[in-house]
Amino acid sequence: MSYRLGVDVGGTFTDLLLINEKTGTMWTAKVPSTPEDSSIGVFNGINKVF
Repeated sequence: MSYRLGVDVGGTFTDLLLINEKTGTMWTAKVPSTPEDSSIGVFNGINKVF
């Protein structure tokens, strides 16, 4: 299986899009951004999208 993950870190929210490249199925997540460490917001979004 092959997946593609897109991340948009903004000032207020971090948006994620996960796509199954074989089937085209998509999942999304929107979580609060964490300006002090953007990796925390990305990690929180990954946990939510899965």
